[in-house]
Amino acid sequence: MAARGFTKGLHDLGNGCFAWLQPNGGWGYSNSGLVVDSGQSMIVDTLYDLPKTREMLAAYRAAAPAIRNFDIVLNSHANGDHTYGNQLVAGARIIATRAAAEDMAARRPEERTQLMRDWRTRGAYGEWAHETYARDFDFEGLVYTPATESFEKEMTFRVGTKEVHLVNVGPAHTRGDMLAYVPADRVVYTGDIVFADVHPAIWAGPIANWIAACDLMLGWDIETVVPGHGPLTDKNGVRQLREYFVYIAAETRRRFDAGMSEAEAAIDISLDAFRGWADPERIVINVSTLYAEFSGGRHRTKPEDLYTRLRRYTREAKARR
Repeated sequence: MAARGFTKGLHDLGNGCFAWLQPNGGWGYSNSGLVVDSGQSMIVDTLYDLPKTREMLAAYRAAAPAIRNFDIVLNSHANGDHTYGNQLVAGARIIATRAAAEDMAARRPEERTQLMRDWRTRGAYGEWAHETYARDFDFEGLVYTPATESFEKEMTFRVGTKEVHLVNVGPAHTRGDMLAYVPADRVVYTGDIVFADVHPAIWAGPIANWIAACDLMLGWDIETVVPGHGPLTDKNGVRQLREYFVYIAAETRRRFDAGMSEAEAAIDISLDAFRGWADPERIVINVSTLYAEFSGGRHRTKPEDLYTRLRRYTREAKARR
């Protein structure tokens, strides 16, 4: 996989399967996929804003000029960098897990537009969002465009002659994460269940579900893994991510049992084994979620504190480089 490189834009995986990649895979820079066969098409995820989604859709149309309309759009989960461009494919059959569809309805893209306008009045979260996204993303003009159908556990359909198998592996990254497996092409589009060379963010957990999702993919006959963020990978990338989860679960548990504070634990855990992965500050999120899990939900971090720690960790990480 590494030989393909991590370059922006369309990557032809062969036999009607494509990926759209966005380096460096960090905050907001998500990937997408396209599957075409026999005059039918399926997109896996839209992007974080309208300009980037338009650019991607134009490339998809150029790659498959026989496709007049995009028939099916999958939203792998509810996060905006995988759903906010939905309005540009309105009219398609938009499929998500039930939990993802609920989360999309609860946190609509118009709220992001307003946040970016009003960030100065929104405390640590507004400051973090402005620092992280304002330079590279344009959130104006977003309109909530929901999933048109949802499923609970599994769903199978065809794009032309290709069978596509959807599996709900959430809650993990979010409440409703989807894998889209194309067995005939040995390709899986993972959404944010796989981050390649990028630190993942455990927004929901439990971490055991994410490890189980890795094990599920490792049991499939797959050659190409299209991650939600980062370069194209394969089973080795899935194994590396699984090792990350096992490691941080054990290291966080040790510190939780020793009575170390959440903030101290996030700073104390060494990430040397994952040096070079983008966005190491996400350890702050992951420790917070694991502390909540280990305490049976009794330990809950206030959002203001979480985003303050994220900003501090990011600044300190940059200073160390």
